[in-house]
Amino acid sequence: MYTIEMAYAHMRSLQELANRSRSDQPAAAHKVDRTRGPRRTTKKR
Repeated sequence: MYTIEMAYAHMRSLQELANRSRSDQPAAAHKVDRTRGPRRTTKKR
């Protein structure tokens, strides 16, 4: 039987693994988010 507690524990372990792998790659935090469009700081006239 697979309980919600087991699912939650598995989710937590996967999250910890993802956080550990993310901290091993500091350059990944500085990558440009390509899903957003170009950022405009001034109004176009």
